[in-house]
Amino acid sequence: MKSKFKNMDKFLFLLIIIYTILGLVMVFSASSMTAVLQYGQSESYFFVRQLVFVISAYIIGFIILFMPYNLIKLIKKMSKIIAYIAIGLLILTIICGKEINGVTSWLKIGPIQIQPAEFVKTMTIMFIAFSFNNTRKIFSGYKFLIPFIYGVICVALIAAQPDFGTAMILAIICFLMFVSLPLKDKNYTKLKIIAGTCAIIGGCMFFFGEEILKNTNILNEEQLSRLTYTNPCTRYSEKTGYQACNGYIAINNGGLFGVGLGNSKQKYLYLPEAYTDFIFPIVVEELGSIASSVILIGFLIMLYRLLKIARNSETLVGSLIAYGTFALILAHLLINLLGVMAIIPLTGVPLPFLSSGGSFALNLIILLFITLRVSAENKNMKLKREIRNL
Repeated sequence: MKSKFKNMDKFLFLLIIIYTILGLVMVFSASSMTAVLQYGQSESYFFVRQLVFVISAYIIGFIILFMPYNLIKLIKKMSKIIAYIAIGLLILTIICGKEINGVTSWLKIGPIQIQPAEFVKTMTIMFIAFSFNNTRKIFSGYKFLIPFIYGVICVALIAAQPDFGTAMILAIICFLMFVSLPLKDKNYTKLKIIAGTCAIIGGCMFFFGEEILKNTNILNEEQLSRLTYTNPCTRYSEKTGYQACNGYIAINNGGLFGVGLGNSKQKYLYLPEAYTDFIFPIVVEELGSIASSVILIGFLIMLYRLLKIARNSETLVGSLIAYGTFALILAHLLINLLGVMAIIPLTGVPLPFLSSGGSFALNLIILLFITLRVSAENKNMKLKREIRNL
């Protein structure tokens, strides 16, 4: 137990703790007025819900970090069963899930409401990683594509909810994990063709989506309206511009040093989803652009540490887990922040650590703890290898 704590990436661990605390503070601040004015609850209503998920995540995370290796091997053997459960949850969500903002993505289990797609992200990363041997060998043929077919199925089921933001993130995760595989040159050529095709399709969906989809039944009215996203303040009185423009106002109010923690004006129901998708404008308004820039730099350092763990991993399984976690955080950061700035359409994607969202916070923290275990085992294996070489 002591060796795992000693050998893991302590700087990454410290960043996880700092961002968890910061996220809880900002969720409380950004959600307090919504809880009172809109839902008639206490100021701490959303904070307490988030705290329950965060505490649960840390308990599970520490269990994973220090559990015996034999249990890890058992989980690896059960990965296929877990993958089937994930697909079953997605199908169940489509059939009897709860619809919010035109998307059927939530399942209610007793008093708890979860978003299965968030758990599927974690399950997919683990399933793909465990599908490969520990050795970092060069792959040939097409067998290595089999676990990614599972990822494509999950992406399609999430898109059918229809939750295109989460589906896009899962697709990015699968793609970046695919790119990280040690493939022969001929496979990289095929990969470039696939990547180019995906980029063209993605660009058309973003920039010409309204023209392509307005006469189809693929998107509902709520989602179709999100494709009108540029110059939001010219449509302030319309739903397509109101939210993003109020985000701009919050950022402008913050200036360099902010109006002070808890003193945001936009959280008084001016800015919809102020404690979820649009929490970053509240962060800028209250803490200022300098502090917000430091927060973004911290995210970049976190991504660098994850990338370093992935590249230095002694095993392919550990490398894929770290790459998957890196891809998840990177995709969430880009899609959330670019959506908030009205550079791309809004997709309802939370910002890592800072946004309220129990299912996302639970899975994010658990994945990071798994990656911390990978970093500890990397160091242990490296030391054993060096001793053998002596």
